Amino acid sequence: MIPKLIIHGGAGLVESPEFTERQYEKALKGIIKETYSKLLKKGAREAVLYGVRLLEDNPLFNAGYGSRLQKDGRVRMSAAIMDSVSQKFSGVINVCNVRHPIDVANSLQRKRHTVLGGRGATEYARRQKMEYCSPLAPHRIKEHEERVKGETGTVGVVAIDSRGCICAGTSTGGVGYETPGRVSDSATVAGTYASKVCGVSCTGKGESIVNQAVAAKIVARVEDGVPLNVAVERLFKIARSKKLKFGLISLDAEGNAVVGNGYNSKVLYAKHYGQHIETFLKR
Repeated sequence: MIPKLIIHGGAGLVESPEFTERQYEKALKGIIKETYSKLLKKGAREAVLYGVRLLEDNPLFNAGYGSRLQKDGRVRMSAAIMDSVSQKFSGVINVCNVRHPIDVANSLQRKRHTVLGGRGATEYARRQKMEYCSPLAPHRIKEHEERVKGETGTVGVVAIDSRGCICAGTSTGGVGYETPGRVSDSATVAGTYASKVCGVSCTGKGESIVNQAVAAKIVARVEDGVPLNVAVERLFKIARSKKLKFGLISLDAEGNAVVGNGYNSKVLYAKHYGQHIETFLKR
């Protein structure tokens, strides 16, 4: 198996006038190059963690340091990870003041309770000595002051390594100016899921992703023998007919990468096949 990698920087990506599509594309190219090197050396899970951390550190993206503020002026972040070897989902919901929410989600793999939320999640991160970080980026503060309300915003990585391990990870800062405590899709099996047949990371309007049970549904259909591209297209045919705004990236066990987008949605993604890198804005 030649290791394969696909990453995304969100749906509806250029929602801030501070940045351009070219800046997003350049950032994703740099991140996927670094992450692919990690994939070759350390395998799928470590690559997914590494790639999501890079995305969380970049203020261009709505995750980690670039997270949007909720209505009360606080940042609450969510993340999840799952791989085909452990077959164990772990996630963190509405955690505050950590540099890398994906690391909090990953650490829960070894715990009895693998999904934590709210104050309990933040207290857990403190006890685990996760790196503290105030995620208040200047352009996000400005958006909050202007009461900018978004519908999308997530980052994600899906990888398959030389041993055939598939891993998917997702991280988000929410949508912006939402009701405090809102739960997004990212830290649910609707937004992030992986098995021995494929892995999926979603982006877009979380409520629509949850209602359609997107990631778990795609994986289940592939497990039943439906090719990944067919499973994705069937789902988005329905999504577009219902005018649902979301997208996804996915990889199957043969290394086939499929990107899907819903009604009036666009997904900025990059994929790496050996020496070849492709970046696209899928509309």
